[in-house]
Amino acid sequence: MSTAHPPAHAEIPPPAIEEVSPGVFAYVQLDGSWFLNNAGFITTGEGVIAIDTTGTEKRARAFDAALRKTTAKPVQALINTHSHADHTHGNFMFAPRTAIIAHELCREDVLRGSLAALRNAFPTADFGEIPYVPPMVTFEERLNVYAGDLRIELRFVGPAHTTNDVIAWIPERKVLFSGDLVFNGGTPFAMAGSIGGWLDAIPVLRGLGAETIVPGHGAICGPSALDDVEAYLRFIDALARKGIAAGMEPYALARETDLGRFAHLSDPERIVGNLHRAYQELRGGPRGGPIDVPSVFAEMVAYNGGQPLRCLA
Repeated sequence: MSTAHPPAHAEIPPPAIEEVSPGVFAYVQLDGSWFLNNAGFITTGEGVIAIDTTGTEKRARAFDAALRKTTAKPVQALINTHSHADHTHGNFMFAPRTAIIAHELCREDVLRGSLAALRNAFPTADFGEIPYVPPMVTFEERLNVYAGDLRIELRFVGPAHTTNDVIAWIPERKVLFSGDLVFNGGTPFAMAGSIGGWLDAIPVLRGLGAETIVPGHGAICGPSALDDVEAYLRFIDALARKGIAAGMEPYALARETDLGRFAHLSDPERIVGNLHRAYQELRGGPRGGPIDVPSVFAEMVAYNGGQPLRCLA
C-alpha cells in the first residue's frame, strides 16, 4: 500500500495548501511540469466541494490527507475540470461517497484511459495502482454547484486544452479555477484539444473579471497569465502557417524553431504536439479531432534528445 507522502525531489518543493479566499483553498504542486498539477477545495457550507485530483496513487493519497487535515467536513462533490489523468486519477479516493461532476466528454475520455499507456509514455513516474473512476454527473454547457450559499459556476469552454474543458468560476470571490486553460510557467499543451478553440476561450476567461486564478499547473496567479498563454498559442499558430507554406512537417519545424521568449517555459517538447494539432486544424480537420498520440509522444521524446520526458510525479 502506498503511503500518503508523495515522492520527494530536491529540485521541487512539497505540495502546499494556499487559502486564496476565505474557505477557498488551492492545492499547489510545483514546479507544475508533467503530472504536477494543482487541485483545490471549498469548505464554505456543511460539506466540501473539491476541484480536481492528482495523478499518482501516492499524490492522490497525499491530497486527500491534506484536505482532511484542513477540514473534517465530508466531501460532497468533486469537479473534474477535464479528463487528463493528472486531474482525474485521484477520483478513486472519493468514490463512491462523493458525486463526481464533469463534462459528458470527460466521462467518455476517462473510461478510455490506459494506465499501461501512461507508464509507457512516462517510464520514470510511479503511478502506483489506480482504479479508473469516471464522473457520475455530467453536463454539456453549464452547471451551478453550491458550497453553502457560495455559487460555483461550471462552464464548458472547450475544445481548448482538451475536448472537455470546464472552468470553475466563483463570481462572489472573483476566483477562477481554470483547469489547464492556464499554465503558469509551463508550456501550454493543446495536442488533445484545439489551438483555435483555446484562443477563442481566452477572451471568455478575461471577461469574467477574475482577480485570482488557480491555474492547472504552476503558481497561483492573476489575469495577466492569460496574456502569456495567448501569446504562446498565437506563436504556435503563426509558426504552423509558415511551416505548412514551406512544406515542412511538425517535427522538423519544431527542431529548427528558436523558442525565443518562450524558451524558459518547462516542458518545451510540447511544441511538437502543439504543432501537430495546429497542422491538423489548418489542414481542415475538426477541432479536437483524432491525432496519432503514440507517434506524437515518440517525436516529443526525440525532441528531448531521446530521453524520457521529465516527470517528477
